[in-house]
Amino acid sequence: MKSIRLYLLLILVATLILVMFVSLLKGYQSSIETAQGLFDERLINTAELIASAHVDQTTSDSAQRPTSDYLFFQIWDANGQLLTRSDTAPHIALSRFEKGFYDVNFNGFRWHNYVYPDPQFQRWIVVGERSDVRSSMAEDIVLATIFPAFFGIVIAAILIWWLIGTGLKPLKNLSRQLASKQADDLRPIEMAPLPSEMSQLVKIINQLFWRLDQSFQREQRFAADAAHELRTPISALQIHLHNLRQTYSDNTEDWQLMQAAVDRMGHLVNQILMLYRTAPEQIAAKAESIDLYKLTSDVIARDYQQFDKRQQHIELIGDSVIIQGHMFALETLLQNLLNNASKYAPTNGHIVIHVHQTEKGVRLTVEDDGPGIPPDQYERIFDRFYRYQNENSDLQLPGCGLGLAIVRHIIDMHHADIKLTQSTFGSGLKVVIDFPVAFNI
Repeated sequence: MKSIRLYLLLILVATLILVMFVSLLKGYQSSIETAQGLFDERLINTAELIASAHVDQTTSDSAQRPTSDYLFFQIWDANGQLLTRSDTAPHIALSRFEKGFYDVNFNGFRWHNYVYPDPQFQRWIVVGERSDVRSSMAEDIVLATIFPAFFGIVIAAILIWWLIGTGLKPLKNLSRQLASKQADDLRPIEMAPLPSEMSQLVKIINQLFWRLDQSFQREQRFAADAAHELRTPISALQIHLHNLRQTYSDNTEDWQLMQAAVDRMGHLVNQILMLYRTAPEQIAAKAESIDLYKLTSDVIARDYQQFDKRQQHIELIGDSVIIQGHMFALETLLQNLLNNASKYAPTNGHIVIHVHQTEKGVRLTVEDDGPGIPPDQYERIFDRFYRYQNENSDLQLPGCGLGLAIVRHIIDMHHADIKLTQSTFGSGLKVVIDFPVAFNI
């Protein structure tokens, strides 16, 4: 069963129908008996009414009293002579002259008769009605009473559906809250008031969030502590290598490989520390107003030597725009994007940054004229430690696969959207980031 609401509705309606069926069946039988009793009382009243009418005993058979085709009466004297009758009544006595009810057959129908003794005039009055008409009328009366109950089932089903939906609303709210949570949002769920069953469930979920948060914090602290402890020996190793190269001028390929390996280790450690420092719990909870254009210009100026070394042309286009964000995290984002663009852009290549206002917020665009990456790799390059290597290129670029993972981390922190496309240069990568003007942490 895919829907709890539908399942409960079916169970409750089925139970309601079963109970109503048994009740209606019993009520039907009882109502039929009651209706038959009322018809019997009508026959008695009819006989008494005929007796009180003082019908002339000398009235001959030719003076028949008209009645309906399902009712009849006869009047007999004490000697068993027919005094008068209705036009639907036979000429013969249908039952013995004894007070009571009798069932007889005549004229192709079953009739229910009542014999009434009239002591005033010493005569017998017989009234009767067709049994099939009695039963039909009784069923019509009973069904007219019972039939609205079936509409009641429909109304009850609608009411049950609404009540179940109302009762399950806290569950829907819980589902909505869980669906809206980011992957790194392990804050407890706050919902009140809640039914007792839901309170226990929310309590268990919050306990799970707490355990996960504690586990993640331990892992982050371990990674940060390990990276911090590794920085010192790596820095020492870099210094020793530099000194050895100064002592031994022989710049062999082995020296170059060792230097590259040490540099990579240092870069990896720095990126791990950066990943830890950009975690939400490590950043001030309150965002501040930041001029994204000015911040981008400052980052470019600070790292300009890196672009100048490779004779790369870098261009910043846009105007001053204000967003709400975290200064350190945004600096890290810009630095990683620019380093990535510089790494893959060729010597004398071009890097263009656009910062401008949009209808929904602020857009940051960074693009280069490097080799780019195929569209099927757009999502994977945000995975930690994943690096795309162009099969058609022999170029081995330094890196550890954490730069864009950190970028995605910061993007999620600022509730922004990131999209990768092909650069307008015809080759290369274009990164488009849309920031909201403001956001809630």
